[in-house]
Amino acid sequence: QAQLVESGGGWVQAGGSLRLSCAASGSTFAFSTYAMGWFRQPPGKEREFVAAISGGGGFTIYGDSVKGRFTISRENAKNTVYLQMNSLKPEDTAVYYCAASRERISGRASVYNYWGQGTQVTVSS
Repeated sequence: QAQLVESGGGWVQAGGSLRLSCAASGSTFAFSTYAMGWFRQPPGKEREFVAAISGGGGFTIYGDSVKGRFTISRENAKNTVYLQMNSLKPEDTAVYYCAASRERISGRASVYNYWGQGTQVTVSS
């Protein structure tokens, strides 16, 4: 079992930056063996893929709407994954979730085994 806890959300003006963190814990959870992903759900819309990173951190993928603006990274020694969000736009407003997958890095939500509770990001124009 694993517990994922997101933090770092909040309110920011368009053009600003935020960094989200996701701390993982669990007595048998081997963090470095899991791919980690970030997803988001805008109000009234479906959940969408944002970014993912492989267990070792060497591979990353991004959703088209965030490429060039967001950066995913991880610190395996701290069991933590980050999402640096720059040049934020009002359309980035959403609840952001982190997730862990035993399988290889993927943009498909169905392959993720564990999910956090989410953190709200609000970008005002």
